[in-house]
Amino acid sequence: MSIVTDLTRSWLTRSWKPFTFRNEYDALLPYQDCENLGLYIHIPFCRSICNFCPYCKVRYEKSLCDRYIDSLLREIQTVGSQNSGRKQVTSLYFGGGTPALAADRLAEIIDTCREYFDITEGIGLELHPDNVNVPTLQKLQAAGVTKISIGIQSFQEKFQSTLGRKTVDMKAMSAALAAVPFETVSMDFIFALPDQTFEDLKSDIDTAFSVGANHIAIYPFIDFTFTKSTVSALPKKEKRALLDAITRYCLGKGYRRSSIWTFSSEAHAGYSSMTRDNFLGFGCSATTLLRDQFKINTFSVEEYCRRIGERKRPTSLTIRFTRRQRMVYYLFWTAYSTRVDSRDFEKFFGVPLKRMYGFELWLAKLLGFCTEKNGVYEMTLKGAFYYHYYENFYTLSYIDKMWGIMRKEAFPESIEL
Repeated sequence: MSIVTDLTRSWLTRSWKPFTFRNEYDALLPYQDCENLGLYIHIPFCRSICNFCPYCKVRYEKSLCDRYIDSLLREIQTVGSQNSGRKQVTSLYFGGGTPALAADRLAEIIDTCREYFDITEGIGLELHPDNVNVPTLQKLQAAGVTKISIGIQSFQEKFQSTLGRKTVDMKAMSAALAAVPFETVSMDFIFALPDQTFEDLKSDIDTAFSVGANHIAIYPFIDFTFTKSTVSALPKKEKRALLDAITRYCLGKGYRRSSIWTFSSEAHAGYSSMTRDNFLGFGCSATTLLRDQFKINTFSVEEYCRRIGERKRPTSLTIRFTRRQRMVYYLFWTAYSTRVDSRDFEKFFGVPLKRMYGFELWLAKLLGFCTEKNGVYEMTLKGAFYYHYYENFYTLSYIDKMWGIMRKEAFPESIEL
């Protein structure tokens, strides 16, 4: 798998130089002139640990959670105070872990962010199904949350058992969502599980929209090497057929496709912390992407708190991008939305997209991966599948390796990808 990603990286960056992350940090982050800047906050606490989940998480303890949030507030204050005045940002997203476990302190966190940042497109937060109840939703709404994403994974007992999840009380969930409305109610599902069929996913999609969702995300199952999951994903041919069938079904129902995996029943509904040109990340494992660099915070809660207490940045690794490396990163994550606008690329980099990647775009159109109209490149069904297929290689070759190391070492010396 690494051969595929290595060759692709070398071709697109026009260099054999790997992506090299080093154990270094910057006291000051140059985000003041960044446009389309987003915010992300990681809350790593869970009541129980799902064996398939690759994200940074630890078992919840109230005292540890409070100490962590105290450190988190100091990190936000340190970074935010670098800017004179309030910096405009598109959005704020909370991920985890289970952020609702810190529901009593969310208003404090959001108010601290608002001291330094003007949030223009709303605030999103991930929820475990157990947290979808009226008291919790009311706390989130009062704190300023406008979008929620519920990690259902599957409504069906056979897959809940496979994933180690409990049965969802759909009647209670529907009642809670009706009682406390949000701008976006997204529900996450996993596809490409063993023996999963289109009818299984169709049932999940229909159920989601019937119980209160106006947005769904259907993510592929990826078997990370460092998790304890024993589940194996579907073969390539079956996976493609499933993804194509899901897409055709959702588009046939009139749902709007907003990314490779996401569809909404209402035009205003959207939930994505990924499709931002730049973003600031706060908390354990949170990443920061700026014009010429990418950073990732330590995965260790204890080391995170210690570094903040020492008035140091909790950055574990930093990569200083070459121009071509930054272009590849930009195109990879922009394409996640299924479209790339050449005008946006030129505005960001100051050079025409076709001048940098004209041959690749010609080839993509020739192979039927995308179409082009007025400088906007749109993925076809075929292109969307192969984006997913390559993203799977990328995840297992790059993210799996990096996260596997960082789960064991708080501050690795360096990592080459």
